[in-house]
Amino acid sequence: MTAEERIADLEALVAQQREQIEQLGVYIRELEARLAKDSHNSSKPPSSDGLKRKTKSLRAKSGKKAGGQIGHRGETLHLVAAPDAVVEHRPRHCPQCQTPLTDADVVLRERRQVHELPPGVRLQITEHQALHVQCPSCAHVRVGAFPAEAPSRAQYGSGVRAVAVYLVEQQPLPLGRVQQLLSDLWRMRLGRGTLVGWIAQAARVLQPVERHITEALSQAPALHHDETGVRRAGRLAWAHVTSTSRLTHYAIHPKRGREALERIGILPHYRGVSVHDGWSSYRAYTACRHALCNIHHLRELTYLEEQ
Repeated sequence: MTAEERIADLEALVAQQREQIEQLGVYIRELEARLAKDSHNSSKPPSSDGLKRKTKSLRAKSGKKAGGQIGHRGETLHLVAAPDAVVEHRPRHCPQCQTPLTDADVVLRERRQVHELPPGVRLQITEHQALHVQCPSCAHVRVGAFPAEAPSRAQYGSGVRAVAVYLVEQQPLPLGRVQQLLSDLWRMRLGRGTLVGWIAQAARVLQPVERHITEALSQAPALHHDETGVRRAGRLAWAHVTSTSRLTHYAIHPKRGREALERIGILPHYRGVSVHDGWSSYRAYTACRHALCNIHHLRELTYLEEQ
């Protein structure tokens, strides 16, 4: 091999290495950009942040002092017109001449009220008795009917069941803590299966309400769609939300994408504007228009500013 050929080979090798270095540089920059993204500057969920979580808020400082502002009405208790009980505090003697004031005229009543739970709050137990009554004419015995709220010998009423379901589904408290709360306050010994049964019963009762909400959301001019991971029976599932400012529909499904949206049945037939975080499963539906949630615009702009 001549010297010219060796020089040409070396130049070709250098050019190849230069191209590889440039490609690696692009790849490194892509990796760095990917690592720089988290929930504060992209559509990634907070659960993906790990231990090095950034908490920089997108809200600008208002310049106002902390606490209530001048002119703010605030919230306070007000006197009620008809209290449940009235306790009069009459002075016994005149401090000047020691005259008894038992029968003295009242010239002014100064009112103060205390809002308090009644002492010794406990369950109110109502016994229903079906009377067997014998007809005086033909001696036929007729039995009175028990109300629908008493289908067996002993049970909890609808108010107790409603409070338990409210604590689990609206607050939301774990089943074990609801059991402890009901036991501590009202000495109720409830099994976990009983609570689960009450929740299932409430779901059946509310099915017509859910249908009405679904129909109303389907007709709304704009809908917000989102999803987040949850644990169900120890496994990953997805909580899907469809909402407006007045209506909200929740659904739990093992899948995050289109299979879940088809099962929920709102977005596939929707014709309005779907506002979301850009998740590809939402964009797959072309009958509606799409809008990116403004908070994601701000996060992406934050990323551009930081990089």
